[in-house]
Order: sequence, then structure tokens, then C-alpha cells
Amino acid sequence: MSRVLIIDDDIDICQLLDRFLSRKGHEVNFVTSGKKALDYLKDSKAEIIICDFRLPDTDGKELLQKIKAMHPKTEVIIITGYSDVKTAVEVIKAGAFDYVTKPLLPEEVLMLIRRITESKEETGGKSLAGQEPVNGISSLRADGGSERKMLSSRTKNYVVGISKEAEKLQSQIELVAPTNYSVIIYGESGTGKESVAYNIHASSTRCDMPFIAVDCGSLTKELASSELFGHEKGAFTGALQSKVGQFEIANGGTIFLDEITNLTYDIQVSLLRVIQERKIRRLGSAKETNIDVRIIVASNEKLNEATLRGRFREDLYHRFNEFSIDLPPLRERNQDIMIFADFFLSNANTELGKHISGFIPEVEKVFLEYDWPGNLREMNNVIKRAALLAVKDIITLETLPQELIFKAKFSLEDARIAVDTSSQQPLKVIPELKSAALHAEYDKILEVLRKVNFNKSKAALLLNIDRKTLYNKMKTFNLISHANRS
Repeated sequence: MSRVLIIDDDIDICQLLDRFLSRKGHEVNFVTSGKKALDYLKDSKAEIIICDFRLPDTDGKELLQKIKAMHPKTEVIIITGYSDVKTAVEVIKAGAFDYVTKPLLPEEVLMLIRRITESKEETGGKSLAGQEPVNGISSLRADGGSERKMLSSRTKNYVVGISKEAEKLQSQIELVAPTNYSVIIYGESGTGKESVAYNIHASSTRCDMPFIAVDCGSLTKELASSELFGHEKGAFTGALQSKVGQFEIANGGTIFLDEITNLTYDIQVSLLRVIQERKIRRLGSAKETNIDVRIIVASNEKLNEATLRGRFREDLYHRFNEFSIDLPPLRERNQDIMIFADFFLSNANTELGKHISGFIPEVEKVFLEYDWPGNLREMNNVIKRAALLAVKDIITLETLPQELIFKAKFSLEDARIAVDTSSQQPLKVIPELKSAALHAEYDKILEVLRKVNFNKSKAALLLNIDRKTLYNKMKTFNLISHANRS
């Protein structure tokens, strides 16, 4: 874990971050002025410094320069209540890793600390000044080449695949990327919609400008307008400082709006106006700001269907629908499954410092048979877990969740044999499964279900479990389809 120094004249912020980061295992100290910070750093070192931009005896930029002169490898995160592009440019030019805005979210600070730690490991402990910050403002750096290097690095994390579906997807990206068209990306959860959006941006003429991703599903009605368009100090209760909106930060680049159907009707109206007039107005301000932003949106439901149900404005849908891309689920990209698996394993090796060479054939078989309802996100989590549990230099069945193996095997078995639901004989269990407990549970549930003619309420009563638990177990054991056929 990291040694962290907090510099802020607000003792409440210091104590908040101290308690939170200490619980996460970091060694934390704090001081309340620039002078005390420099005195501390004469005798002690900190790997990461979290520093307020406005201090009683100095400002963050000046203090940052002094810190970097004393300890070049120390990374500095700037806290500012004056969230504007000018501040961002100043602190990043001076060598800050990134900045966060008040009111502080401890989780956001922790995310930046993790990012610093991971990047340090990748670069062998070198200073990260001039590398990619998390808040999407790296294109504002004085070094015009640093952003393109960052983009080249990030596009390596995009896996194309070899299937026909992958080829079609890549050709669509290459076709639309050079244009300024708005794009709708459709796909199930976990299919990599943000990665596709970023790849479009990285392949466009806007690649040297910011790429900003916004999760509309996490925006409340009250916060959405402020987050997207910004606000002025005093615009509403709690608006203690001005805030730059994501559209303004993305100016010249691309904004990606994920889960777009979650935006309220009022915000949809405001968004339509932004698209039509290419201007934004912060909450509480009479001033309009011209913007040039490419918009990419994503949804796991068809927007034209959402308009029919009254959940999405039809005129806004037509504004977005200049080009659309359908991301196939992982279960329809069988040829790409092991390509993605190898990629995620490589990432896990880097993160854990391991050298796992690959997967035994039985694991590959399970991966190819499983339907991956959580798509790439689920696969990534499964492989990270497997890599953590692995005691050998290869991924074995023992490191996989038993439910995944079970579902994959029974899915294959279910396709091979015709099930006579009137028969009292249980389904055959593939001998390779080593979990006797799962076998016994499966057999018992199927036996009871057949006895009550697949009446789930009666079966749950006989099994002494509630109906929801029974349903979940039936889903795990792929018995839902049998019940429907009974």
C-alpha cells in the first residue's frame, strides 16, 4: 500500500480521507498548510500527495512545483473547488497526476490512488507526469504528443477478434470513425460498448481531444443537469462552487453517454437543445458557451422501441440515429472467446505479478460451452478470480466457479439428450463433474419437481425452501426449460 500525505486547511476533509484511506490499508498523514507540508517532506517521503489547490499560505500550483523539485517521483492529486479547465491546465502542466473536485468522493480519490499504483508498476516506478489522467483532460497538456502516445497505448487494449461478427464490427467502426456522425451502440450489458465508443474516438480526427464517458444510469434527476452542463456557484442549495459540465470538458472531442434511456424527460429536452444549437448553458448562468462535441450513446434496448413506450423522445432518437452499431453478445462470437480469454489472462498476470501460460483443454471446453450471460465483463471477472486462485502456471477447472462448470456441462447435455419429463429417471450427469454435492442437489430437486408435476410452489414446500430460492436453483441447473415443457 502507499504512503499518502494530505495537504488541506479543511480539517474535516483531512480526517475524512485519513479514516477512509487508512481503512483501505494506506499509511496516511495530513498537514494544514503549504509550509507544514514542505517541512514534513524535508525529513519524510510520501509516494502520493493529495493537495488542496487553495491554501492559506500558497496555491496548489506553486506548492506542486516545490514538491516536484524535492521529490520528482512523488505523484500529486490536486483538490479544487474551482473546477474549470484553466485550473486543470495549470496543475497538469505543473506536473500533477490528476485533479478531483469538491465535494470530495473518497471512492474517486481511492480510484486515482489505485491508478497511480498500477501505472507505477507498469513503468517501473517512473514519474507519471505527462501520462493519461482519469478525468479526461489529457489533451489540454502543453506536450501535444503525449495524448497520441496515450491513445496508442489504450487502443492496444481493444481486442478485435477473428469471427465474422468481429470483422463486421471493425468495418463499421472504420467506416463511421472519420465522420462526425452521432452513433448509437446497442448491446447487452458487458459487451464492451464503451470500448467500441473509445475506439471510434481514437480512430477519428478528434483523437487528440478529450474522450469523456458518462454513465447516465448513475445520474439522479437532480444531478444530471449539473453533471452534463455544469453549474454556477449558488445555482442551487449545496452549489458552493462553480462546476464545469462534462460537455464543456469534452469540447472538441467526444462524449459517450451510456444507458441513455435513463435520462429524464427534462434532461432529454435540454440535450436536444444542445445538439441543435451546439451551445450549453450552466445552471444559474445567463451565458451560453459554444461547443463542438461528437456524441456517441449506448443502450441495451432499442431506442425506437423506447420511444413507442414513451420512455425516450422521438426527436432526440432521430438526432442520435445517424449511424448505429449492434454489438453481438459473447455467446454469438464463439471464435473470439479464447482470444478474449487470453487477453484477460494477460491483464490478470500483469495485475497479480504472475506468469500463467494459459488454460487446460477442459477449461477451454467449458468456456466454449458456457453462454456467458454477463458477456465480456463476466469473463474478465471469472479469469481474474481464476488467476488469483491458480497455484500452477496454468488455469485449471478447480479455479473456476462450480456454477459456471455446471451450467456449461448441463447446457451441452440438455442439447444432446431428449428429456422425458414423465420419466422417473434423472438426467445423466457428465462424469467429469467432481462436485457430488451439486449432483445430489440437482437430482433431489428434479425428483421432487417431477413428483409434483413441476409445480414450483409445491416443490418449494417439500424441499423446505422458499419459491424464489427454488427458482434460482432451477435456473442454475438449467431446469427452467424442462418445467416449461412439462
